Amino acid sequence: MKSKQYTNTILMVEPVAFYFNDQTAVNNYFQNKPDVTPDEIQTIALNEFRNMVKSLRSKGVNVITIQDTPTPHTPDSIFPNNWISTHDNGDVVLYPMFAKNRRVERREEEVLSLLEEQGFTVRDIIDYSEAEEDEIFLEGTGSIILDRENQIAYAAISDRTDEELFIEFCEDLEYTPIHFTANQTVNDQRLPIYHTNVMMCVGDEYAIICLDTIDDKKEKSLVVEMLNQTSKEIIAITEEQMHQFAGNMLQVEGLSQKYLVMSKTAFESLTAEQIKKIEQYNPIIAVEIDTIEKLGGGSARCMMAEIFLPK
Repeated sequence: MKSKQYTNTILMVEPVAFYFNDQTAVNNYFQNKPDVTPDEIQTIALNEFRNMVKSLRSKGVNVITIQDTPTPHTPDSIFPNNWISTHDNGDVVLYPMFAKNRRVERREEEVLSLLEEQGFTVRDIIDYSEAEEDEIFLEGTGSIILDRENQIAYAAISDRTDEELFIEFCEDLEYTPIHFTANQTVNDQRLPIYHTNVMMCVGDEYAIICLDTIDDKKEKSLVVEMLNQTSKEIIAITEEQMHQFAGNMLQVEGLSQKYLVMSKTAFESLTAEQIKKIEQYNPIIAVEIDTIEKLGGGSARCMMAEIFLPK
């Protein structure tokens, strides 16, 4: 049976001490340092998180939440898609993380027990986390954009997305690998974008992508060709829009239809024509997560770990 591109069930981690993470800021150029206290930041972020959960549930999305723990301190636990992915054959994949304080976010036993309690079946656990010992990283569906229907995986190679481990992932899960380099301009330099999912989103019938970040013409042509071959309408965004998280979106299934989830920041950066193209395929859910975006350097897509496990 053909895999489905989107799911009705999302796992989200409620923060207890969300804050600016110095360890990730070294190569995440989307992060901004705060000018208020950690307690104030946590209060705002928790409010943003809960409002997002409420918005998703109001559209019929099944949101499973698990609360973060005060210790060990994990300022980025709100972004679980970097350490776990689930698949409709029952596989669960665990990933190696760049920042040491993010590695302790992996609470697979607790999370999988919670999912099994809700009737989901885990067949096998594929654990790549030992690659951290060799300074090799692949940060889940932050690093890898999955076209699940066509078994194609896209990845922008960076410090957090190792090419060889990406190929190994594709061999293990039987995906066709498409890898490239995506850059952004930082202080007049072209530097690798830390995660593929800030410049690319693949839905069932379309792809939102910042092609301007792929400087190599052959690599760009390959990505465009593959999207065309799989009948995806390409909705191109600018690098400026990407910096407003317009690439960091996720298609989900609601009660009676599919939606595209994005932040209010991302939505407001889009043109009327881009919005019209997206809404031809599905309505938009735009959530206000300004503080989480500014400090965490990740947006709506990063906050949602999709659950594709069979019931």
